[in-house]
Amino acid sequence: MKRPLVALLLLAAAPALAQPRPIPRSTLPGIGSADPRRPVDGTTVPWRGLGRVQLEIGGRCTGTLVAPRLVLTAAHCVVSSRTQQLVQPGTVHFLLGYQQGEYIAHARVASFRIGAGYTPATGLPAAADWALLTLETALPADRVLPLLREAPAPRSALMLGGYQQDRPEVLLADTGCRALGISGPGGAPVLLHDCAGTRGSSGAPLLAQGADGRWGVAGVASRVQVDVALGQAVPAGSVGAVP
Repeated sequence: MKRPLVALLLLAAAPALAQPRPIPRSTLPGIGSADPRRPVDGTTVPWRGLGRVQLEIGGRCTGTLVAPRLVLTAAHCVVSSRTQQLVQPGTVHFLLGYQQGEYIAHARVASFRIGAGYTPATGLPAAADWALLTLETALPADRVLPLLREAPAPRSALMLGGYQQDRPEVLLADTGCRALGISGPGGAPVLLHDCAGTRGSSGAPLLAQGADGRWGVAGVASRVQVDVALGQAVPAGSVGAVP
């Protein structure tokens, strides 16, 4: 059952929920000259595992339900833009299946852990830009997406969708992009891809098909190039064990 946003979130996120004005292409990094993104149905597989990560101080990202009480997102999504410090877990909310002000389920974050060595003030190292949010209450297990421990081979088909700056009220996705390979020294790899996605898609799952043909989370969207559809993701294999 869809539920309206709680009053607290309406107050805290009023600027984010307002009807967006047209945004110039020059302020949408990670898209490029052609825009392949299209709205997708958040009630269908694999999109039904996505939701919006919302901060009470303002700001939003995308997250993925990877266990009934665990959400995977980017570490920089739980950093205050004002103080450049991690926010308090209880001020973070996850809205599963968010769509135009409604959602399937809501949970407050009880705690989180981030990639080892991640520095909030610098956003580095890029390979540690992930956060695993523990929710106060369990959400529907049938919406959980699995983590793919093996990185997709170059040219493997990928999809990337999230609640993005220009259309924050709906899921926009690039469903026809590819893996480009792994980059990074030794134990600090990042997954390169050519999926289109701009601000707000941070923390979104980079989706790939596993050996069984099912879609799973191959990586966590972290960074994008300014003027081309090219980005970095933290490989899902870099995230610790998910109970």
